[in-house]
Amino acid sequence: MAEPGHRPAPPARSEPAPVVTGTEGVAPAPSVVAIGFFDGVHLGHRAIIDRAARAAAEGGIRSVVVTFDRHPMEVVRPGSQPRLLMTLARRAATLAACGVDLVVVLSFDDELRHLSPAGFVDRVLGSLGARRVVVGANFRFGHKAAGDVATLHELGAVRGFEAEGVTLRELDGVVISSTEVRAAVESGDVRRAARLLGRPYLVEGVVVRGDRRGETLGFPTANLQVSRRVAVPARGIYAGLFHTQDARAHRCVTSVGVNPTFGGQDLRVESFLLDFRGDLYGASAGVDFRHRIREERRFARPEELVAWIRGDVARARALLAGDERGAG
Repeated sequence: MAEPGHRPAPPARSEPAPVVTGTEGVAPAPSVVAIGFFDGVHLGHRAIIDRAARAAAEGGIRSVVVTFDRHPMEVVRPGSQPRLLMTLARRAATLAACGVDLVVVLSFDDELRHLSPAGFVDRVLGSLGARRVVVGANFRFGHKAAGDVATLHELGAVRGFEAEGVTLRELDGVVISSTEVRAAVESGDVRRAARLLGRPYLVEGVVVRGDRRGETLGFPTANLQVSRRVAVPARGIYAGLFHTQDARAHRCVTSVGVNPTFGGQDLRVESFLLDFRGDLYGASAGVDFRHRIREERRFARPEELVAWIRGDVARARALLAGDERGAG
């Protein structure tokens, strides 16, 4: 299948949907409910969510997205969970901007893990007033993943809701999945990751003080402290945009690596913002990755590194200018 093309947008909302924790405070109302972990909110996830939003609009009822506060494997087999593509806060905010009416974050704890498929349906879908449930065709739920889309159909026939398993979307003959996005990111193929996500991959964190070596080299960097639970691209040099708290985006060159020229060992995400002056220390920020320029290298002398950085900056300017022309 070719790269996913344009999809009809769900009904527009003037502002993001509210995000609530748990179903206890949610008033039951006829709803179309989309369920999933939705890590990355990639194009496959958007197909599920958009389908739920359109179905709700057609029926004149509420659209709800249900997600979980942690990866199920963190509870089922601690230590085996993959690195995440998003923090919970960003995932919830991204889902809230998908044109739905409500986002519900459930705690995936030991109690929820041990619910039977019927128990899960009664506890979650019953409390929301589900009239239709939309999931991916490979959706599993309930203790030991005993339930699937067929189970939802069977339970829905008794409990008064319809179930729909959305066919998984593909890109270049491969199913779009969080696993596929993660593999692209961790291999440094950020352009493929962007095609799978429908947007450039972004990493968030807080700008902290580093060793300020970039400043002495003439290229001061914003050192982004990133959660170790979040996937970062393979070590290398990238071109992208640096997003500051004031919602501005600055072109940048980002190094993901250990600074081997200076004997570094700790992995860092450091961005040199093009044509920018200012103090970012302590600010929350994010950097997106649009192009991989080269792999990380160790240089014999700092002067060699500086020469390469100049080349990286020139290359980044050209690549990002090309993006802007393409967007125009």
